[in-house]
Amino acid sequence: MFRCKVLSVILALCTFHLSWTQEEFNYPAMKEPTVLVVLLARNKEHILPYFLTLFEQLDYPKERMALFIRSDHNEDETINVLEDWLRVNRRKFHLVDVILDQNSPSLYPEEERSTQWPSSRFRSLINMKEEALRLGRSMWADFIWFLDVDVMLTKPDVLRSMLTEEKAIVSPMLKSLGTYSNYWCGMTDDYWYKRTDEYLPILDMKEKGCFIVPMVHSCVLVDLTRVAADFLTFNPDNLTSYDGPHDDIITFAISAKKVELQMYICNKEVYGYIPPPLEDHHELSHDLDQLLSLKLEVIVLNPPLTLSTHLAHYEQPLPKKDKLNYDHIYLINLLRRPDRRQKMIDSFDLLGIEVEVLNAVDGKLLNSSHLKDLGVQQLPGYKDPWSKRDMTFGEIGCFLSHYLIWRDVVDNGYDEVLVFEDDIRFEPYFRDKIQYMRNQIDELDLDWDLIYIGRKKLQSSDEPWVEGSDILVHVDYSYWTLCYALSLEGARKLLEGKPLTKLIPVDEYLPIMFNKHPEESWKEAFEDRTLIAFSTAPLIVFPTHYTGDEGYISDTEESSIIEDEEEIKSEHLEVKSAPAFGVGVTMDKEEL
Repeated sequence: MFRCKVLSVILALCTFHLSWTQEEFNYPAMKEPTVLVVLLARNKEHILPYFLTLFEQLDYPKERMALFIRSDHNEDETINVLEDWLRVNRRKFHLVDVILDQNSPSLYPEEERSTQWPSSRFRSLINMKEEALRLGRSMWADFIWFLDVDVMLTKPDVLRSMLTEEKAIVSPMLKSLGTYSNYWCGMTDDYWYKRTDEYLPILDMKEKGCFIVPMVHSCVLVDLTRVAADFLTFNPDNLTSYDGPHDDIITFAISAKKVELQMYICNKEVYGYIPPPLEDHHELSHDLDQLLSLKLEVIVLNPPLTLSTHLAHYEQPLPKKDKLNYDHIYLINLLRRPDRRQKMIDSFDLLGIEVEVLNAVDGKLLNSSHLKDLGVQQLPGYKDPWSKRDMTFGEIGCFLSHYLIWRDVVDNGYDEVLVFEDDIRFEPYFRDKIQYMRNQIDELDLDWDLIYIGRKKLQSSDEPWVEGSDILVHVDYSYWTLCYALSLEGARKLLEGKPLTKLIPVDEYLPIMFNKHPEESWKEAFEDRTLIAFSTAPLIVFPTHYTGDEGYISDTEESSIIEDEEEIKSEHLEVKSAPAFGVGVTMDKEEL
């Protein structure tokens, strides 16, 4: 009997164990691949805290990651940043192999400044990357990830995404300033960069996917389980019949080609951002300027960059705000677009620009009877040049919003103002370029009414340079009012055209007023067309999205048309705007 009871207990325990085991194995059968991450940092005090914060947020188990970290020849706080970060995060990773050399001189031999790349610096970099490769192979890591510490990975699942591509060598395409990125589409016979027709469609994401390219760099994931990966190298001395430059990334690309491992760049999403490399003549302070421009670019599609609490003391203070030497600066924004408002507020905070927000007239709150009461009428005979339709209520709201600003300029006697719409991105060094433009205007004693800062040029005709200027052109027919400077006299001329009784879209009205519109019958409705207009060249502001882009939304073109509009109930007609066209309501403005 005792033996039976014991046997029953054992069977019960076995049954329990089996059921527990089955439950446990409902989890995925395969562990995530092991990844050795290579981080080499030098003089990255400003951008490194943002890199490390985003690196912490990667959606990948830290215990499946090892870190290879090296830093030397610094003249800033790079090592202190790394030490502060490691103090909190070191134990989260499977292994951390780190050497932070506080005693090395700030410059390599042959360097006059730390932005230069003499052979001694290349040798050191190559040796460190070769050491990382040996570590990855010796510890049987599945992958090794060479990751520059000025890369901003805004997609937390970027590592998983690259792993699922199952490529031997793969890199996520990184956005940057201008047309720089982390891949080449062409290579010359002597191994240097070559621009090809394939480059821009990939960069602009007109074509999406993973593309074979001769070079990827700065964020490169390598599959070490491939047999051929044992022959990859950064050291040109390890290559036979190689007579190219003593350069780590070029050597690596050639070694991959020799063993027939393809390199891929993937642009299925916006995975992150990278600043252009500093030129030899740049000072380190230029790195901080580029960080500002990169932060502004990140804001276009993402929340602003922030820092982990243990790195927050490295945050640069926001600049003191001013008005760029204008009397006033306006931002036009719809109340129902708080996302755009916040992005612009964040951008102006970074730029140190003091702006007043005008709550735009919302076309969705207008209807034909309301416009009739206000005395607003479309120009007889107007049809949209492209779709041959009447104006939309969104276009009317947009015009009225700009009109309110023109009235406010005149009412307050502002000599010069700047006007922004809320769907824009800033060119790098925006403040410097605005100031450069203003300085040239003063030097040339230029008489002006309106200057486009952001627009869409429509005609292919050449726009001649303003004599003596290298930033201003005589403007031709243009669309869009993304951003423009306006003088007091210019605002008066726009109001004196009495456009509300013969309304057309604002970006058609402006070219009429400087007498460059191709539609003669429309121009005849406005007798005084003497607005003195120019444009910056190149432009300093661009749209966040173009027609057809993913995420493109138009509050003007995608609203109802006057003639198709059905009567809207009166409770929806609470339009808060300026008493600019004879209605007794107050302007709803907000200071930033």
